[in-house]
This record gives sequence, structure tokens and C-alpha cells, in this order.
Amino acid sequence: MSLMLAALLQLSSPLIAESPAPAPAAAKVNTAIVPAERLKEGWWKNRHEAALKKLDPATEIVFIGDSITQGWEGSGNKVFADSFAPWKTLNLGYGGDRTEHVIWRFANGELEGLKPKLAILMIGTNNNNRQPAETAAGIEKILTDFHAKCPDAKVLLCSILPRSAKPDDQKRKHNDEINKLISTLPAKMDFVTYKDMNALFLDKDGVLSKEVMPDLLHPHEKGYKIWADALVPEIKKLLP
Repeated sequence: MSLMLAALLQLSSPLIAESPAPAPAAAKVNTAIVPAERLKEGWWKNRHEAALKKLDPATEIVFIGDSITQGWEGSGNKVFADSFAPWKTLNLGYGGDRTEHVIWRFANGELEGLKPKLAILMIGTNNNNRQPAETAAGIEKILTDFHAKCPDAKVLLCSILPRSAKPDDQKRKHNDEINKLISTLPAKMDFVTYKDMNALFLDKDGVLSKEVMPDLLHPHEKGYKIWADALVPEIKKLLP
């Protein structure tokens, strides 16, 4: 019996050795860098189509971002008119946008024919379901795509503004981590200048006031004045 068992083992061992290895797990896709549309949202589609009709080669400054940038047309409207009147501007801010939506908009005409001198970019607070490194990669992709379309323009990359009342809130800490990562981008992108404005919005203890952001996310007029006052000197340096 032992000879038969040895023979059986000898026959079966090659079969065991030749069984296929398990397939490797599929690599995780960073959706923050994959273009994504929101055309099923009627207002978003309408804003995109309206933007395509506003593309003017004479535009000097393009504002790019999410609802905080779009808010220059709302709570920040008067501040915007007072602060940026010397320049011809275009607002490409869309409420709720994440990095992948901006990437899609660039790929679908929103920069065609533009020859701006400067872009002011703030994006990422809506990417809070991603790892900070994934969002930072999305922001880097936006910068790369913008530069490909507008190679003569500079970019003023703004820190993602603080959100939530206290500095130990998870969403605040998440944005802080993204800001640390994107602050290094000018070292490899010579057309980018990084501007960290967050301390201007906080008190000495790092608390965000509802006087500045009533919902602790979107600036009120006072918050937009803080932002504008930080931007104008930078614009004058970049566009002498």
C-alpha cells in the first residue's frame, strides 16, 4: 500500500505545482483624476453651456473652482466688483464640483480660445471622500491640463479654505493635509504660485467664525473681503 500511495503522490504533485496562481488584485483607480461630468444636473449643464459662450480671448484672469469660487457671483459680488475691476475676468466656479469635474470641463471646451494671463484656482473641499494624496493628484492634473491649454498663463493656487468651527474637526484636518501636499507643487511647476490664506480666516485659537462663514464652509461678504484682500497683492505681483 505504501508503494501505491507514493506513486499516487508522485502523479498528483505536478498537478499541484502547475495550478495557476491567483490573479493579482486590480489596482485602485484614483477617480479624482478621471474626468467626470454632471450633465444630468440641469443647472450644471446650463452653466457649462453658458461658460462656453463667454470664452473671450481678452480675458485676463480666470477664476476656477467650486461653490466658493462661484460665490463671487453671490455673497462676494460687491467685493468682486470693487476688488477686481481693473481686470477682465471669467468665473468658472461650479457649486459642488470636485477635481474630476474641473478636469472634465477643461477637456470639454471651457478653456478653448482663452489666452489668460492668470488663473486663480481653489478646489478640493468637496473631495472629502478621498485620501488627501488622491485629491492632491487631482489638483496637479488640473494644473497640468490648464497649462497644456494656456501655456503662457500663470496660476495662483489657493489653499483650500478652512471649514468647520474647530481645528480638530476631521474635515478641517483633511483639508489641511491636502494643503500640505499641494504647497509643494510650485517646486516642480514653475508657472504655479501657492498662496496659503487660511490663518486670515481664523482667530488666534484656530476657530472659524460664523461671521466669516455662516455655514462654516462658504464665505459671507466679510469672508470674500478677506480673500480678495489676500489675492489682489498677489495678482499685482504676478501681473505687473
